[in-house]
Amino acid sequence: MTNKRRLLAGGAMVASLALMTGLTACSSGGGADEDAPLEDSYVVATDTSFVPFEFKEGGEYVGFDIDLINAIADEAGFKVDLKTTNFDGIIPGLQTGTFDIAIAGITIKPERAEKVDFSDPYYKSGLRIGVPVDNEDITSVEDLAGKNIATRLGSTSADYINNNIDGAKAQTFEQLDQAYLAVQNGTSDAILYDAPNVAYYIKTKGEDSLKMVGDLLEAQDYGIAMAQGNENLVKAVNEALATIKENGTYDEIYKKWFGEAPPSE
Repeated sequence: MTNKRRLLAGGAMVASLALMTGLTACSSGGGADEDAPLEDSYVVATDTSFVPFEFKEGGEYVGFDIDLINAIADEAGFKVDLKTTNFDGIIPGLQTGTFDIAIAGITIKPERAEKVDFSDPYYKSGLRIGVPVDNEDITSVEDLAGKNIATRLGSTSADYINNNIDGAKAQTFEQLDQAYLAVQNGTSDAILYDAPNVAYYIKTKGEDSLKMVGDLLEAQDYGIAMAQGNENLVKAVNEALATIKENGTYDEIYKKWFGEAPPSE
């Protein structure tokens, strides 16, 4: 998936968020220090339906995020106890200790970094607009003014809609399929959500009914979220992420789900 995500310059935002992430990881109170041993396993929360990052197929949860966290766990030496929840329950679950780690296309945002610790960024995203294939009136974000815009409950795209698009109403749904269906049946004028998900949905389920319009909005970084106070876990996840990027594992996972090599950083 601001959900009126602010049209901020990508470079400045990324730099600011990266700094916030680093400061948060270093300043978490209490908890284990960086050199403390890891637990044998951690409870990892993920979303229930955010293709192609996490979704259910053949009775199992699969996707880019699922493969990535398993590769990181293998490298770091811990097991994954995967739990699914609605996206808006992830941050509260980390805060209460229900989950230790979460990976679900979570945008690194300063307000989130006050509540949880983030890993280094692992995926660069942004927002895209989807409209019915026969709609010729909406071709840019400016054309969304005063419209009903479907998006996901608790997402940054909902914030973007509320904060940046004049007169627009964010129609939020717990499940993304509901948001896309709202556009297809005319309940919503458009969907605004994370670019890779909009592209994947249109390519698979919505090819004959939806199309993408406009430019990529607000470049953003996804990060792996962790309960605050576990500096050793943050360090281990970051080191494992760096290793799988260096040894080619990350590239293999990326190509598997997106059909191309990751962009050069």
